Amino acid sequence: MVRYLPNAEEMRALDRHAISVLGIPGAVLMEHAGRAVADEVASLAPAGARVAVVAGAGNNGGDGFVCARWLRERGREVVVLLVAGRPRAGADAALHLDACERAGVRVLPLAGSEGLVFSAAVVVDALLGIGLRDDVTGELADAIALMNSAPGRVVAVDVPSGLCADTGRARGAAVEADVTVSFGFAKVGLISSPGCARAGRIVVAEIGIPLRLAGELGIQTTLLDAAAAALLLPVRPASGHKGTFGHLLVVGGSAGKLGAGLLAAEGALRAGAGLVTLATAPAVRAACEGRLAEAMVAELDLDAASGAAALLRCAEGKGALVIGPGMSPSESAGASLRAALPQLGVPVCLDADGLNHLARNVGAATGVAGLVLTPHPGEAARLLGVTVAEVQTDRVGAARRLAQTTGAVVALKGARTVVAAPDGRAAINLSGNAGMATAGSGDVLAGVVGALLAAGVAPFSAAGLAVFAHGAAGDLARDEEGEAGVIASSIAQRLGRAFAALAGSAGPG
Repeated sequence: MVRYLPNAEEMRALDRHAISVLGIPGAVLMEHAGRAVADEVASLAPAGARVAVVAGAGNNGGDGFVCARWLRERGREVVVLLVAGRPRAGADAALHLDACERAGVRVLPLAGSEGLVFSAAVVVDALLGIGLRDDVTGELADAIALMNSAPGRVVAVDVPSGLCADTGRARGAAVEADVTVSFGFAKVGLISSPGCARAGRIVVAEIGIPLRLAGELGIQTTLLDAAAAALLLPVRPASGHKGTFGHLLVVGGSAGKLGAGLLAAEGALRAGAGLVTLATAPAVRAACEGRLAEAMVAELDLDAASGAAALLRCAEGKGALVIGPGMSPSESAGASLRAALPQLGVPVCLDADGLNHLARNVGAATGVAGLVLTPHPGEAARLLGVTVAEVQTDRVGAARRLAQTTGAVVALKGARTVVAAPDGRAAINLSGNAGMATAGSGDVLAGVVGALLAAGVAPFSAAGLAVFAHGAAGDLARDEEGEAGVIASSIAQRLGRAFAALAGSAGPG
């Protein structure tokens, strides 16, 4: 099943459709939402424990009022603390605040009642929802600071207050939640970095909005988890041979950076490539021979005047290319790459210095079919002509812009890697860990992407599957060696197990 990740406007459209087309009253959706939050809070707060619901005057506050009423029914000592006054008369939130008070829940202004937040076992953040448009200041910012400093667990309603539901960045002040109960769907900003660090454990609660609506309304951002990755696995026929599974050419390795090309080649072999040839600089060819017994080695001088023609000759008969890991950073090598790129005629994964060479003339990517780019944030910033901070502020948006600018599939590496296609599709990866921030990790990933391209997997699927399997292999390495002990070869050596686990989860057929 596809797990959609709507942004704020898409979620509002889903709500409107459920209310106006399906005929589900907004107050009913609010009732279901608040009760789902109460279910989660009740699992954290024992009977008799105090729960403080810090509530705004909008729909997020309305969800909090429902939560408070149900928690009182379940034997918790509940107090609602209002910020910015009572909801507008006639609104769904006002209806539920009235019901909350009639049920006997204490309702007080937050000002002067701050001590009740500090004495609560659980604080429910029902202050601001997905409709946030401006940076949080004043009494709202003070309320967020209070919740962040409270000793109890913090459960956020739909999104942590102050967190942008679209990008995951904090709009001024933002709540740091232990748990976020998100309604209908997890929001993009909860899953992507940096929002995932503030969301805590994410619980997606069904509130009556049919899941099929997300597909019908054209939501294009999805979650890349094990279930999604397993659906992307290519079939490996029992009658296949090494030619069946693709011949990949890895163009990389130069003086001082020999290991990068070798790591990419190893990643490709362990991801199932039938044949791998490493085409490397003349100065290091001899050093490459025998370092990876399963890979063939060829000499390729991209710095020569005939570098483009030599690259085209090396590419003959290959199913795909990986270009960039450890390759020469010289402008002459870059000129050879840019001249040959439109003529290669097979899928290409550009990484590392291959991306830096492309950044000098991004137009060289135009019309290159089957192109996959695997930049880290710095490389993405150079390709887009922006700062790294701008890329990291909206990683999904940056990946989409780069895909649309170049016509390539983009895997924007980093915490919660984003895979984006030129047609607007994007997927956010759940696998991986901080131990993978180590030299050569990206080279291994490029090799995995290349292996899948060589096997005939479509670029968006190849990038998504490669990113998840690479992260899963990194998670295996972390579990066995600890985060600090993970190195790139640790990841490469566990790729086989990562792919096997995905094949097992996909089931027969």
